[in-house]
Amino acid sequence: MTTGAVWLATWLAQGSAGMQWEPQASGTTVRLRGVSAVDGRVAWASGDKGTVVRTTDGGATWTRAPVPDAEALDFRDVDAFSDRTAYVLSIGAGDRSRIYKTTDGGAHWTLQFTNTRPGAFFNGMAFWDERHGVAFSDPVDGHFVVITTEDGGATWKPVPEGALPAALAGEAGFAASGTSIAVHGTSHVWFGLGGSVARVLHSADRGKTWSVAPTPLATGEGAGVFSLYFWSPMAGIAVGGDYKQPEVKTGTAALTLDGAGRRWTVPEKGLGGYRSCVAPLTREKKPWLIAVGPTGSDVSKDSGRTWEPLDRAGFHAVSTPPRTRDTAWAVGEEGRIAKLRLTDAAPAPKPEPP
Repeated sequence: MTTGAVWLATWLAQGSAGMQWEPQASGTTVRLRGVSAVDGRVAWASGDKGTVVRTTDGGATWTRAPVPDAEALDFRDVDAFSDRTAYVLSIGAGDRSRIYKTTDGGAHWTLQFTNTRPGAFFNGMAFWDERHGVAFSDPVDGHFVVITTEDGGATWKPVPEGALPAALAGEAGFAASGTSIAVHGTSHVWFGLGGSVARVLHSADRGKTWSVAPTPLATGEGAGVFSLYFWSPMAGIAVGGDYKQPEVKTGTAALTLDGAGRRWTVPEKGLGGYRSCVAPLTREKKPWLIAVGPTGSDVSKDSGRTWEPLDRAGFHAVSTPPRTRDTAWAVGEEGRIAKLRLTDAAPAPKPEPP
């Protein structure tokens, strides 16, 4: 390694603004794609081979919460509400798309939904509260497939096809982190798409009526919107890009500030490449954003207008506690789990290059 490369690696390893990823022992080596932080001590993660793990001590220990007869399933999404209650969603064609729920910390699971519609492939779910949720699938025969629950998942009902805009040829969703669907408040929901176009659909009434808008994110077979986060009904961010070209920085992020995602614009300074998940973060008593992907992570201190690199470690998903947003967990390949350590000390000054 050259002297210049050593200097750069040292600087990058310091993290951004007093932040650093600290690896944790997950107890598994499978690919993890879903993560849900409840608070500073409780978090759940999910992934391939029916894997679900949970921590209740801030990540000092992670324990398995096995789902019966699910070894062949890939749990791309987990939404947790406490150390006891969590939902997981598996992806795949046909009956591989399922939703399970536990109310006793993973000791027992209830199968709540199994897809029976030919051609459907569910990508993610989101919840307004513990009883009210929504999930979406790739289009089938030119129609989007959306289901909702109002009773804690005991029943999931399809949204009538006529309520949704028509799907375009070559349009599909992505299940990289289970976060290409997002909710806000008690009724707003958005989900993002890719392929031939990179659009975002929005409903302000829990799926009864919908609108749709294009975004400037990359398009193509492996490109589009991979993750969404809205901090108000008026403002939000979409991240993604082309997962087949993860180093490409263009077409990886877009902002909407005009209400419900009708118009999307490109940030002034963008992400370091394709990113599969974005989440809010409270730092220095201000709202920040953090985005992760296979080539690294980035942070924004100004609601997504400008971004700076945090670390080169690759992750698939990131989550922060909904009430405090003061820490983050990220998950990735080979059972990788890391917790973001926030320090009060001022960041080390950037060293002068040799």
